[in-house]
Amino acid sequence: MAYETIAILMFSSMMLMLLTGQRVFGAIGFVAVVSAFFLWGDRGGYDLGFSAAMKLMKWYPLLTLPMFIFMGYILSNSKIADDLYKMFHVWMGGLRGGLAIGTIGLMVLISAMNGLSVAGMAIGATIALPELLKRGYDKQMVTGVIQAGSSLGILVPPSVVLVLYAMIARQPVGQLWLAGVFPGLMMAGMFVLYIAVRCWIQPSLGPVLPKEERDIPMSEKLALLRAGLLPIGIFAAMMVPFVNGWTSLVESSAIGAIAAFLAAVLKGRMTREVFYHSVRSTLGISCMFMWIILAALAFGAVFDGLGAVKAIESVFTEQLGLSPWMILILMQLSFILMGTFLDDTAMLVIVAPLYVPLVKALGFDLIWYGVLYTITTQIAYMTPPFGYNLFLMRAMAPPEIGLKDIYVSIIPFVFVMVLALSLVMIFPQIALWLPEIVYNK
Repeated sequence: MAYETIAILMFSSMMLMLLTGQRVFGAIGFVAVVSAFFLWGDRGGYDLGFSAAMKLMKWYPLLTLPMFIFMGYILSNSKIADDLYKMFHVWMGGLRGGLAIGTIGLMVLISAMNGLSVAGMAIGATIALPELLKRGYDKQMVTGVIQAGSSLGILVPPSVVLVLYAMIARQPVGQLWLAGVFPGLMMAGMFVLYIAVRCWIQPSLGPVLPKEERDIPMSEKLALLRAGLLPIGIFAAMMVPFVNGWTSLVESSAIGAIAAFLAAVLKGRMTREVFYHSVRSTLGISCMFMWIILAALAFGAVFDGLGAVKAIESVFTEQLGLSPWMILILMQLSFILMGTFLDDTAMLVIVAPLYVPLVKALGFDLIWYGVLYTITTQIAYMTPPFGYNLFLMRAMAPPEIGLKDIYVSIIPFVFVMVLALSLVMIFPQIALWLPEIVYNK
């Protein structure tokens, strides 16, 4: 059997198993080990999974994963995120659409605390959404604000998804995080600009808070500002030593986890229940990612052994005559298509063995491509009919927000995100200049 045929058979078998509802790591790992067994015999089948496990256990930067997840759960479960929203509520309420703009700011800070989009969605839907609806904000606009803002969690560091990409693409996590900083802030700024312009044209979409709600003593305003600056202080305590080269990435992640824990203790919110749920959730999420990475490494090893990537590159460039940029755009479109029925982790694990070596062979920067992948995943999260964020919002939203409202709400934000993706593709230095400056220093 030709190697290309084996590669197609492996890929189609994996997709078939995923469609049956099997766990992602089980489907991918099973196809990898069984394929190795038939290709290289007993020893090949055993050694493939074992070597992938050893490679995973020896990957020192993976220690950052549980540290950042623990930091995010501590800050979320101790209700420090509630203080953030109160700060934005008071300081931004005097603007048209000010609470929606403040919600984007909340989502950026939540992203810097957690690194997972589901955390931003949960906090936005439970804290911000009821307040926005109660104060007369348009339900479609605010639903889109929360979905778009929560998607920043997989781009703004410390992004857990970029850790996974770094493992599979064999790229430095620190460079990927720094590459995500300005695209993430740029996208958040574009969301804010859209909300401000839209509410200026249609004031009824985001009314100004009543004067009596905004007239509070300056001492209370400053107290809320200090509470809101706490997560920024934790993020700075973690990232400044790393950027200046004083600590390694793993050491910085430990500083972040300890700082979050101490903040919860000092505010009197570190209860036994908060600690238990944070540790339990951290363990569950970390183990899930480790199993997925293990399966991806095994699957990628078989593909490398078959030379499937070179065969696919030959099909695109020699037989079809496509330019590198056309191939790259087709890759991004395939992510959007897969995002209608898969989450970001599953998409990356399925196509990384094909796409990452192909991107490198085409001459593109893998750090830059990691940012492109992440932004495209954000778009896929909000693309009907089965976008991941759409169903999360449907599960968390109050009854008055229907599925039609959720679908309609994301249309303008998807256009904003496509514009952001286009800018990063046209001007790669938006993503690359910060890691180049830091690492050259």
